[in-house]
Order: sequence, then C-alpha cells, then structure tokens
Amino acid sequence: MQELKENNVLQPAMPTSWYEASKPHKFCPGCGHGIILKCLGEAIDELGIKGKMVFGCDIGCSLLAWDFFDVDSVQTHHGRTTPVITGMKRANTDIIGVAYMGDGGGYAIGSQHLFNAAVRGEKITVILCNNGNYGMTGGQMAPTTLPGMKTETTPYGRDIEDSGPPTKGPEMVAAVAPEGAYVARGTISNPRQLKGFIKKGLQNQIDGNGFSFVECLSSCPTNWRTNAAQTWEFIEKDMTQYFKIGELRAPQAKEV
Repeated sequence: MQELKENNVLQPAMPTSWYEASKPHKFCPGCGHGIILKCLGEAIDELGIKGKMVFGCDIGCSLLAWDFFDVDSVQTHHGRTTPVITGMKRANTDIIGVAYMGDGGGYAIGSQHLFNAAVRGEKITVILCNNGNYGMTGGQMAPTTLPGMKTETTPYGRDIEDSGPPTKGPEMVAAVAPEGAYVARGTISNPRQLKGFIKKGLQNQIDGNGFSFVECLSSCPTNWRTNAAQTWEFIEKDMTQYFKIGELRAPQAKEV
C-alpha cells in the first residue's frame, strides 16, 4: 500500500501499529530489523490485535525497537525477554505477547529461557533475528556465525573444531516443544513469506494452541563489510544453505 503525502511524494504506507513519531528508525542502513518489524506490524494490522499487543525487546540491536510500535512495550535485560513476556501472559491471558530478540539474546545468554519456555509450551510468540553476529557490539562471533565466516573474534573464519557448529534454533525448539507449537524460519529476502510465518505464529497464540517461534534470517552489512549485492548473496545463498527456510512445526487442525 502507498499513500500521498502533502508534498505530493508517493511513499509506502506504514503499518498502523507502528509509532510514526519514532520513524525513520534507528537501525543501520541495510539492516534487516526494519523489514522484520514491518512484517510484524502488517501482521498485527491484518489480525486486528493492536489493542491486545504487548511487545518486548531484548538488549542488542533489537533494543532499538523499544519505541517502534504504538502498542504496550517493554525493554528487558539481555536474554530475559522470553520470561518477561511469559510472566505477562500468565498474569493476563488476554494479551498477545511477543518477545523480540537477536540470536545472542535467544541462543546464548537467553538460551535457557527459550528452551524451557518451548518445553513448557508457553502461549507466547518469540521472533528472533539471525544475522550471524553480535551486531551492536562490533560484529563478534555469535551462536549463528557460519563455518568459515569472518568476524571480529574469528578473523580467519569460524573454526567449528574449536567453537562447535552454528546453533539451529528452530530445529531445537521443534524437537522439544509439545503439541500445539508453531515453528518456522523465514528470511528478509522473502518478506511476503516471512510475514505469513509471523502471522501464523501470532494466530497460533490467539488460538491458544501453544508456543510459537519464528527465526528470521537477516542482514548486517555494517559488520559483514559487504555492499548491497554481496549482502543479498550472503543472505540468499550462504545463510539458506545452512539454515533451511520453511515451517518445522504446525498444529494440526482441530476437528469440528
């Protein structure tokens, strides 16, 4: 959708769930967070759940989303977004709780919370941005850094003999979550599909089925030190070879 501004310049319309005063956003040029959050915003609009939303974000680049939405929002300590949203959902089951984080917040310092929330089947939606590095602190190796990928702490490329292989979060969640879970991995290179996954993750929570988890492959050209063509190639080819796109778990349709 597009809208005509007063100066007669045609611009894309923002999701109505976005907080317009905080735009343009604070993420680096070329960062994928903005695309993920637009997909989330459009999904919120299409489901009509803005008034029920509670959005929680982690420390890291994801903290720049603290004022992204015109909904109740909370910024948590690093790795603690999942339990904070879990507590809010348990205290008020009518809310739609979204925990938004990076790969460090979900797979490193917050891995125990993600794992156990999945095991318990907490009825929240977790959305995780996977850009293969610790973006905010200078581009160090993260749990999702690919084999051979150069970072500030792996200048010669990640050696899996020393650090182990990259974490496959959706596969882990899909293996331990009970019946009713929704688990998927999308990419910013296919926003339509990614929005569909996020929308299903929210709908799964609305329906009260169980835990919902969507990993989003994203870009970090600032720390990758890539131009536009190299950035897109890394997302579409290198990342998707290791991190397969698609739905890993979806609840079965209930019999009427």
